[in-house]
Amino acid sequence: MLPLLEKDKIVVQALLKAGSCPRCVLRFCCVGNPASYKLSSKELSTALYKFLNDNEYKSEPMANDQPLCKKLRLEDCENKDMDLDKNGAAKVPSNEALFADVGVRTCTVCLGVLQDLGENDFVKKVCGKVESAGYHFSSLVFSVSLPPQLLVREHATWLLVKQEAGQQGSFLTKGDILQIKEVFKWITHPLLSEELGVPVDAKSLFEVSVVFAHPETDGDCHFLATVCRDCFRPTKNKQSIFTRMAVVKALEKIKDDEFLEQFPRQLVAPKGSCTVQEIHCAHNSVYVAGRYNKYSRTLPQTPWVIDGERKMESSVEELIGEPLKKLFEVDNLNFSSSGREDVDVRALGNGRPFAIELLNPHRTSFLQKEIKELQQKINNSTDKIRVRDLQIVTREAIGHMKEGEEEKTKSYSALIWTEKPIERNDITFLQDIKDLKIDQKTPLRVLHRRPLAVRIRVIHNMKVEYVDQHHFRLYLKTQAGSYVKEFVHGDFGRTKPNLGTLMNTTADILELDVLSVDVDWPPKLDE
Repeated sequence: MLPLLEKDKIVVQALLKAGSCPRCVLRFCCVGNPASYKLSSKELSTALYKFLNDNEYKSEPMANDQPLCKKLRLEDCENKDMDLDKNGAAKVPSNEALFADVGVRTCTVCLGVLQDLGENDFVKKVCGKVESAGYHFSSLVFSVSLPPQLLVREHATWLLVKQEAGQQGSFLTKGDILQIKEVFKWITHPLLSEELGVPVDAKSLFEVSVVFAHPETDGDCHFLATVCRDCFRPTKNKQSIFTRMAVVKALEKIKDDEFLEQFPRQLVAPKGSCTVQEIHCAHNSVYVAGRYNKYSRTLPQTPWVIDGERKMESSVEELIGEPLKKLFEVDNLNFSSSGREDVDVRALGNGRPFAIELLNPHRTSFLQKEIKELQQKINNSTDKIRVRDLQIVTREAIGHMKEGEEEKTKSYSALIWTEKPIERNDITFLQDIKDLKIDQKTPLRVLHRRPLAVRIRVIHNMKVEYVDQHHFRLYLKTQAGSYVKEFVHGDFGRTKPNLGTLMNTTADILELDVLSVDVDWPPKLDE
């Protein structure tokens, strides 16, 4: 038995006369019991018919004690089921007439979304799409996108129901009506869960979304753009100005009488139901982090392509990322790291922290043992890099890699050439210099990708190791973001002071290695 009251009868009759489906009838009667909506359309029609013909209920008197037939307006005769009695009053259609085509017509309010589109055939179509997409998942979140014209039709129906309820002294707000999306999920979630064998969970990282369309009624929204012009403004990323949000704003602004002047009181029955425009599956990104060593002086960190031409055979990103793409079954990824070294610079010591965002992965659940095996596979595949501490992390954890970037320190080893011959004693003074502040104008070599600016950086300390009259090794600990090459050769005076000015000679850098990046992330794993 449906949870309806005697006072609901006049609303039920009005909605059925207007072409509403049984589920929309329940929505506008504010039925909040999910079990009622899970009945089939045929079962609901039978239950509503029984409700209207239940002799145990006595119809409540209308305002002014007038029967329903006296309350119907002359224009209501536009309905095919209506005619006039001998006194010129509109006749109320019989309950049989109200239900004559309820099983075959398309609902004038939900445009079929809560009819056949909410039942088994539709669910099987969605599940077929999900299974063919090849995702591994243990739960899913289900979302739907409805045509904005449903909002207009729902508003028109609400005005009808408000009028009927008001005649009985009842007060109904638009917020009391159950939303189509809510009811649709009540119907489909159990069916999806049963068919796919996993729970439907709003917190799931795997999403199945369905986009509905109904081209036949696209024009229902157009009058709003004339009445509420400021609600509809073209945007670059939207194909139509009639977005759901714009229509909601317009309906909040428009007055009832103004709406009824512009939109037909009697909703036109559509020829067909909404169609499924798109079924899309997607999984939230998965994040993998670790540290890498780079042993090659001919390997860029990321693919090096200039004017469409590849300059280097591979990159750190590709050597690590390609195996990850295969394991997680993704097409694309985003690579980031704590700073970056030039193509001719090695990364030694504990390596440089990095993180990879794997976009829309089809596989996401792995044991740490499997990740460790992948790490070993990467290390065995090349002698140019080595990966350590490879692990799956959260998106929030990646923030630790970027926190306080300019306060971090990095250590380097550089082989220096000097134009002037030097002795051991000529370089020992460098070890006494502490926290040297330098002004670095954006280097010429990166000016094409960095804004022109003067940045103050700190060389915390230096150690020297004499090699011969024109060479020595310089060990530096610097503030992150320091351009070490420019500190050595001066970059045509763009870095001041520089090693050349400190030593009163021309100096250049022959080799540079990163010895450490002082970031305590990601967590160290047992090898």
